[in-house]
This record gives sequence, C-alpha cells and structure tokens, in this order.
Amino acid sequence: MNIILASQSPRRKELLSLMGIPFEVMVKSVDESFPAEFDPITAVRFIAEKKARAFISEVTDELVITADTIVTIDDLILGKPTDDAHATDMLMRLSGRRHEVITAVALLHQGGITVFHEVTSVYFRSLSHAEIAYYIDRYQPFDKAGAYGIQEWIGAVAIEQIVGSYTNVVGLPTARLSIELKRYPLKLS
Repeated sequence: MNIILASQSPRRKELLSLMGIPFEVMVKSVDESFPAEFDPITAVRFIAEKKARAFISEVTDELVITADTIVTIDDLILGKPTDDAHATDMLMRLSGRRHEVITAVALLHQGGITVFHEVTSVYFRSLSHAEIAYYIDRYQPFDKAGAYGIQEWIGAVAIEQIVGSYTNVVGLPTARLSIELKRYPLKLS
C-alpha cells in the first residue's frame, strides 16, 4: 500500500521516516479555519479531517496521513505567529506556565477517515525578554504553533517538563500512530 504524507513539515517527514514507513509527500492547500465555538480538541480534529477530505476524490488504495498541531493555554488556541511581536506575545504567555500541545491525525483510506488526537502538557520555566528575543531572532519560529519548536534551543533551555508524548509536541504522535497503522497492511522500509 502506498502511503501519502499530506504535510510539508520537515519534522513530520523526519518522524515518519524514523518509524521506518516508506511514503511520498503530496500537499493540498486547505483552509484551516474552524467555527469560533469549537474547543481546542474539536478544532484540531476538524482541521486534520478537513485536510484528509481534500484527498478523498483523488485516492483509492493509498493511505493518506494528515495532521494538525495546536498549542493551547487558558482555552486560547495559539496558532502560528505572524511576526516578531506576535511570537513575543505568545512566548511571554507561555513563560513560567503549563500549556497543552494537541496534535490530531487523520487517516484516509478507501473513502473512510479515522481521526485521533494526543494531548501533551508542557511546562516552561520563566523566560526573560532577552531570551525570547534571542530565540525569535535566531530560530524564526513563524511556522510553528505557539511560536516554538521543542526540538530547538528553547526546548533545551526552557522546557522543564513534559507529560505525554514528546513527538506529539514535535508534530506527530508516533507511538499512537504506530498503533493506529496496525489496521492497514503496511510494509516497513
């Protein structure tokens, strides 16, 4: 069975490769908006499924994997920052506090879609304005939900604890995905 990863994320590509799963990348532009009344889990699952539905008329026997990751604190969803000021605001909000990272994954096969999600709690130590400015200037986290990548400098110096899946915070909950993929006749590379 051919597997399609519907994501341009280098982190998701790397994680799926580490799982030993052969895949090709195919991406479609999808509107990632969701109804304002959705809670964070409903929203992220909605977006992952919406990404999978974009392929429903084009694939038959392939397995399409889509995903979406959000950061949430105080029931506020932190998406990708638009500029330095927005990234600074997000990181100041996370500084010294616990937040959740939620990744939803949708699996499309033969017209059927399965959606699951994982939640990981992340604890940041307090960050100074200088540390936040250094991180934003050096790492340009504008393609990352919550304005940070756990695998980067900020993960090494600012994250005190995580409860849950590390790879979920990176963008793909690989242990859970491995379990979900057992339903499909896959060959590992």
